[in-house]
Amino acid sequence: MAGFNLRELEAVQGRASDWVLARDCAETGADPEAIRRTMRERLALMRASVTAGLGSTEKSLTGMVGWNAKGLWSAPDVLDAPLLRRVQAYAMAVNEENARMKRIVAAPTAGSAGTVPGALLGVADHLGIGDEALVMPLILAAGIGQAISRQMHISGSAGGCQAEIGSSAAMAAAAVTELLGGTARACVHAATLALANSIGLVCDPVGGFVEVPCVSRNAFFSVHAVCAAQLALASLESFIPPDEVVGAMASVGRMLPPELRETGEGGLAATPTGQALTARVRGEE
Repeated sequence: MAGFNLRELEAVQGRASDWVLARDCAETGADPEAIRRTMRERLALMRASVTAGLGSTEKSLTGMVGWNAKGLWSAPDVLDAPLLRRVQAYAMAVNEENARMKRIVAAPTAGSAGTVPGALLGVADHLGIGDEALVMPLILAAGIGQAISRQMHISGSAGGCQAEIGSSAAMAAAAVTELLGGTARACVHAATLALANSIGLVCDPVGGFVEVPCVSRNAFFSVHAVCAAQLALASLESFIPPDEVVGAMASVGRMLPPELRETGEGGLAATPTGQALTARVRGEE
C-alpha cells in the first residue's frame, strides 16, 4: 500500500477504501483487481485461522495458551451479548493458532493478528454479511496501517504494544466503520479514537513468547475497535487531529524503556509468576 497521511483520507468524499486503492495503484502501478484478489486470499486465510482456532484445544509450544478461544466459544453466553463473545473468541482463535505455529495473517503483526479478523469477521458474521463485502474494508485497514507506519515503527520492540495492538485496533475500527456505511471521515476518526485510547500500552510478553498476555489482549482490542467504530458512526470524533494522535503515540513509544518493549524484562513478564513460567518453559527451574 502506498503512503498517505490520515488528514488526506479524512477529506475524501467517496468511499475511503476506493480512494486508498486508487491511490496505491496510481503510486505503484499495481492492478486493482490483483490487489482485491490478494485481499480475498488474505481474508480466506483469516477465516481459516478463526475456524481452526475455535475448534482446537491443542496447547501452544509453551503450554500457556491453547484452550481459550474454544472455551469462550462453547461457554454459556452469560451476558446475552453474542457480538461481544463472537468478536473476542474470533480474535483469540487467531492468536492461539499463531501460538501453535499455524498459518495466520499478520495484521499488521503476528502478535496483533487477531484484532482485525476478530472485529471485522465477527461483526460481519453477527450481521449476516458475506465475505465479499469485507474485501474493500480490508483494503482500507491495510491503508490505515500504512499511514500509521509513516510516523512510527509498527512493532512492540520499537514502541511497545501500543504500536502493534493499537495499530491493529485502528485498522479494525476503520474497516468495521466502512463495512457499516461510515464515511471516510468517520473511518479515520474511528481509527484515531482506537489509537488515542491505546497510547502507553507496554509490550510485556511472559518469557518473550507471544502468548501471555497477547492472546487475551487481542480479544480486548477487537472489542475496543468495535467500540471506536460505534462511536464514530454516531458522529463522535477525536478532539486531537488524527495525524497528531499518531505522532503522540510515536513519541510515547520512544519514551518507553527497553524493559517495556518486548524484551520480557518488565510489566507482567517481570512478576514472580511470570518469571517462574519463563523458567519452567526454558527448563531452568
